[in-house]
Formats: sequence, C-alpha cells, structure tokens
Amino acid sequence: MMAKILMITGDFTEDYETMVPFQTLLACGHSVDAVCPGKKAGDTVKTAIHDFEGDQTYSEKPGHNFALNADFSAADPAGYDALVVPGGRAPEYLRMNPDVLAKVKHFFDAGKPVAAICHGAQLLAAAGVLKGRTCSAYPACAYEVTASGGTFADIAVTEAVTDGNLVTAPAWPAHPAWLKQFLAIL
Repeated sequence: MMAKILMITGDFTEDYETMVPFQTLLACGHSVDAVCPGKKAGDTVKTAIHDFEGDQTYSEKPGHNFALNADFSAADPAGYDALVVPGGRAPEYLRMNPDVLAKVKHFFDAGKPVAAICHGAQLLAAAGVLKGRTCSAYPACAYEVTASGGTFADIAVTEAVTDGNLVTAPAWPAHPAWLKQFLAIL
C-alpha cells in the first residue's frame, strides 16, 4: 500500500535530509507533501549542506532552493499516513510554532509512522512526544531528547533506530538505514 506522507520543513533545512527522503519516497511510489509554515505550494525553502570535515561540529554551506508542493495551512494531519521531519536549522525555529507542534503530536497520538533525522529531534522534544521513547539525533541534540523524557540512542552516524512507530538517525550518512527502517514500518 502506498502511503500519503507529510514532510514538515523550513528555511535552512539540511539539504540531503530534505531532498533525499523526498525523492526516495516518491521513487518508491509514495505521495509526499512538503510544507512549511507561512509558505504555500510553489514557494521554496533555502537548504543548507552540513558536512563532517573533522571540526568540533558540522560545517554549513549554502544548499539549494527546495520547492514546496503543498500548503502548510491546508495540510490536515488526519489525511496523512506518516510524517517525515528533516534536520538542519529549521527545527530550531519550527518548534516554536504551535501549529507545527500540533501536527507533529497528531502522528504520535494516532500511532502513525514518523521518521526524524538529525536536528528533527528538536521538533519531537518540543512537541512532548519523546517521553519513554528511544530517539537518535545529532549528538548536540542529546540533551533535548533526554530532557523531554526520551532515551538518547548514541549510535554510529551511519545507523538508525526504530522504536515502535518512530524511526530516527543522527544525520544524513544514515540515509540507507533510516529510509530502509522507515519503509519497513510504512
């Protein structure tokens, strides 16, 4: 069965963590609506490329303009089968939007599949959905995972972890494991 998937993203979302799952899920026959608060179908969000070059944290470079294909305000989570939350800097400010948090919470309340990667855990923590859950994320987000009642999965950057309906990973090098596990629960 092909799923209808909601992707919540925003300006300076991580390039690979947005484009790769979006395109992969479409290639597998799923429908993906990419939305951003305050924007509509046809608008774009700027992406940022995060790379691991031996520094104390990731480096950041300008990415692409990613075209949204649906309106945030019209995206009723009840009409979707699953949620994808990319990382990057977008979750940092999206977590302050009550409408975003309500949409995220819906997927957990309904037990629907959710895939979050890297800083996407910031959105999950702010939505209050990690209590008692195991969640991976970029290591700098470990505090938010544990402070919100979750257990931080400190795994290799190429790995992912599934806890019930939640699939998480530290960063884009985990795409093969993260997307495989997400596709398995769809």
